[in-house]
Amino acid sequence: MPDLPLDGGCRCGKVRFRISAPPLMAMACHCTGCQRMTASAFSTTVMVPADGFAVTAGEPVIGGLHGEQSHHHHCDWCKSWLYTTFDMPFVNVRATMLDDATWFAPYIESYTSEALPWARTGAAHSFPQFPAREEYGPLMAEFARQR
Repeated sequence: MPDLPLDGGCRCGKVRFRISAPPLMAMACHCTGCQRMTASAFSTTVMVPADGFAVTAGEPVIGGLHGEQSHHHHCDWCKSWLYTTFDMPFVNVRATMLDDATWFAPYIESYTSEALPWARTGAAHSFPQFPAREEYGPLMAEFARQR
């Protein structure tokens, strides 16, 4: 992983963000929702502490799911899906929105039960849905040790 901070933004450049804290996890999600949101086989995620993430330019809008528990933030102009917030103290940033995502590799992959048959990430851990809540702590600790 490159040195912090990590900068990124949408395709058109109107929305920019900065990650100033080490990622807690690197993930890929194979659910059909992520497939449709990305127009690809899976979404990529860099999970970061909420206090280590900031929008530095532009005004993201909510798109995708409009639920009470998760919010998908997009650029209003180019519609790029940038990050997702929850009622949790972290932000899931789309890894492909980073200026340099060449270092990114998924450590876990979720919703393999919905994965396209040919889609493989090489992640160290795979889950048919999301990992159980109690599994995240040990997974994040293991990810931190291997980083």
